[in-house]
Amino acid sequence: MAVRFLEGGGMALMRVFYEDWQMECCGKPFSVGQEVGWRLVAVDGKETGNGHWQGAEAWVENHGGPKHKTVGQVRAIDVVHQEYAAHHDPRADEPAVLADLKPGTVVIRGTGRALEPVPGARTLEPVDSCPKWFGDFEEEEQPPRKVPYRVRRAVGALVTLEVPDDPGGPGRRAARTR
Repeated sequence: MAVRFLEGGGMALMRVFYEDWQMECCGKPFSVGQEVGWRLVAVDGKETGNGHWQGAEAWVENHGGPKHKTVGQVRAIDVVHQEYAAHHDPRADEPAVLADLKPGTVVIRGTGRALEPVPGARTLEPVDSCPKWFGDFEEEEQPPRKVPYRVRRAVGALVTLEVPDDPGGPGRRAARTR
């Protein structure tokens, strides 16, 4: 059972989405109760309806974003899982015709799998700590399987962050600065 602290005296709670690739590239894992400082970008009102942000009001940007960081205490973490319909490309099973190629020629081949998000098929898993790597959370139907088949992947973490309850303060201002 994941630890959750949802009562904050004189503090405001905000929901922040931390995408898997942002964590895997340049992120530092964190735990419930830990103080963090992140560059946050506000979720655009047009983006809230697509479900990608899971109701978050901001997302972590490790590759740019505001110059200042929002500092707050982590109160809850949920790993976000997305279900996908996986489509198989039969051309990936065909043998490559390499006889006519010069040595050193680069040949690029598809993986044979294309993933399409299943609308409304996201789930939240409460955890005590955010993982550094999300690949361990992938689940895939095993052969024999029908096409398309289902793949469930972790796509990030939805974090409840406690920040100072000051609408004009650095925490909220950072979330609204693009």
